[in-house]
Amino acid sequence: MITDQEFEGVLADPTKEIVGDILWTPIAGREPAQGFIVAVRSGAGWPLEVEAWWNPGRGRLSYALIHGDAGRIVGLCLGDGVVHHRPTCRRTRAGKRHCDCPRGTHMHRWTEQFGDRWIDAPHGITADAEDPSAVWQQFCAELNLAHRGILR
Repeated sequence: MITDQEFEGVLADPTKEIVGDILWTPIAGREPAQGFIVAVRSGAGWPLEVEAWWNPGRGRLSYALIHGDAGRIVGLCLGDGVVHHRPTCRRTRAGKRHCDCPRGTHMHRWTEQFGDRWIDAPHGITADAEDPSAVWQQFCAELNLAHRGILR
């Protein structure tokens, strides 16, 4: 578990970086889905990695920043029809399609109160799931994360 202050410190840390090229690899039994997991280095020594999943056949893409102690602390989900509900959503299960929770592209952000279940529309993500390289660049910018390499 990390505090809200530690979470903000992770995001603000300008020394976070991934060094080297990243290659999408097929996920066995889930074709055409592909993914990758890469370590994130930082001057502060945060225990971080990025996990990614892309299914071009369904137009779905996700990138997640994982903290070794807390789990996912930031998650970006893209794709038409993708819906996750905020923990404060008070609609009945049948009525949740009428709530104001974000539809389609949304970002999970860590909070002490809700863990990684708090979601909102991301401000800096304008590319769509069909262009995972552009989304990757925007995701890295959103997290203040340098990638010194190429996403292939």
